[in-house]
Amino acid sequence: MRRLTLLCGLLALLLVAGGCSVWSVEIPWQKSKPDATASGRPLQPVPDVTPKGMVDPPAGQGMARYRGQQLHWSGCQKTLECTTALVPLDYAHLDGPAITLALSRRASTSGHRLGSLFINPGGPGGSGVEYTGYFKHKGLEDYDIVGWDPRGVGQSTPVECLTGKDLENYTEVDNSPDNASEDKAWIDVNREFGASCLRRSGALLEHVSTPETVRDLDLLRGLVGDRKLNYFGSSYGTYIGALYAQTFPKNVGRMVLDGAVNITDDETVSQTEGFDRALNNFASWCASQGCRLGATTAAVLKSIIALWDDLDRNALPVGSRELTQSLAVTGVALVLYENEDSWKYLREGLEDAVFKRDGSYLLYFADLYNQRDRRGNYGQSNYSFPAVRCLDTKDKGVTGARADAAKDAKRAPSIGRFFGPDMTCPMWPVAAVPDHPKIVAAGAAPIVVIGTTGDPATPYEFAQMMAKQLESGVLVTLKGEGHLAYGQSTCIQQIAVAYLVKGTVPRNGTTC
Repeated sequence: MRRLTLLCGLLALLLVAGGCSVWSVEIPWQKSKPDATASGRPLQPVPDVTPKGMVDPPAGQGMARYRGQQLHWSGCQKTLECTTALVPLDYAHLDGPAITLALSRRASTSGHRLGSLFINPGGPGGSGVEYTGYFKHKGLEDYDIVGWDPRGVGQSTPVECLTGKDLENYTEVDNSPDNASEDKAWIDVNREFGASCLRRSGALLEHVSTPETVRDLDLLRGLVGDRKLNYFGSSYGTYIGALYAQTFPKNVGRMVLDGAVNITDDETVSQTEGFDRALNNFASWCASQGCRLGATTAAVLKSIIALWDDLDRNALPVGSRELTQSLAVTGVALVLYENEDSWKYLREGLEDAVFKRDGSYLLYFADLYNQRDRRGNYGQSNYSFPAVRCLDTKDKGVTGARADAAKDAKRAPSIGRFFGPDMTCPMWPVAAVPDHPKIVAAGAAPIVVIGTTGDPATPYEFAQMMAKQLESGVLVTLKGEGHLAYGQSTCIQQIAVAYLVKGTVPRNGTTC
């Protein structure tokens, strides 16, 4: 399947789940090298395109023209205010075009304002503007809580690609090819997807990297009047935070990172293995609940795998649409982001598909994952996610993608082969940015890194490795299932709030 993303709040609200999932991806930030034998990316000339929100720079010279902006907040939701700011499209060419960033704020309601707490839900591609509305802010009333849509995302100057039926066809293509024809189709559809992004987004596609987002964040810190950056990042948002601490260590205030991505060279655990573990945990739970899929973990897994294999040949009709193998795997993966409180919905969806030949529930989950509404419109994160990921990540070409898929199929025997080779970045029309130094954040204030033992999207080992590699990293653990800890654990919330508000650093190795 396409590498995993999920919108926090949407699933939690619809499934009434205890946890809250966010955008997530495992990215081999420094370890992957291009495979020169696999033809390389199909790089294309950059067209002259002006995306929404790309404008002339503010009056003045250099960075002073940007640092001198005044933010004008106005009401935009029930309890929130919104504004926009301009940042350089290219920090190496400050006289060139500017792009627009959208921000939202929940203003402090106490008389002891501590400044701003910037928050990011992950992704790449999660909307911080929306995150401000559902972020658990109890105990954080001393802060203005500020979310922003990073460059290329949402209400900021957005990356745009395929639309409507073309994007729907892309989501339905078999992404775990079994023969040469399917393999070619998977490569071709990814090549066309990337080309459409370049046609509609132009030079923006070269400037949505995380290093540039980090520079934007430091500019925003100054525009809200803060000397230090106080920050809460989830999932991919932990990479933004860690890279900020590496780039601007002296500007780090109080930072909490929940659901850490892998910032190290250690490849012993992959995201695919995380989902394999979660599927096995679900299967054990299902068997213990007396579900119809099987009386043992192995029997439940056998039923799920048999369903996926059958859908490869016989898609299930759902109204005017079909539940394909790829969409069924996507639907299952979406619910695995949640903890046990939501697993009953996955059980029901799988039982309907296996015993009633009714794929509507799993298709519904897949649509949530893909942000598809009932009219066939898709969320913008379907564009920003690959745009940021492929700019940040040096892939290993088509040959490398196939080799990685084969490795994951062995390491994750239940779900690995259904994820298939990741052909998005090998077919991307823009080159990746240069590698950055090893992230250690020397000289930064304490950084609290939170990991969940059963996290499928950012396996717990990633948090252990991030906390160890960051010189000021402090590890906090939630024993539980689902992606992210802060949204589902009162214990974790208390630890995070105590640090953010009072500066109370938890003991390294604290467990909830």
